[in-house]
Amino acid sequence: MTAPQEYRFNVFGNLFAIRRDAAGTGWETFALGNEGKRRPGGFVVPEFVPPDGLAQYLADLFHESAKRRNDKVVRID
Repeated sequence: MTAPQEYRFNVFGNLFAIRRDAAGTGWETFALGNEGKRRPGGFVVPEFVPPDGLAQYLADLFHESAKRRNDKVVRID
């Protein structure tokens, strides 16, 4: 059994990780701290959002957090 693929994003200056849940039917979200720790993301990504739609979904969800100097959602590899 392989570990689910994780997708990391810088969302208007906040770091998040998103991965498929253990059943492979939904998404788990995590907020990433500067010290390398993770905690629950505090938001839900609907199961129907495909991996290539995550960045757009996050931009739509957090658009009020955008600032002139930090106005992008960027996938981090």
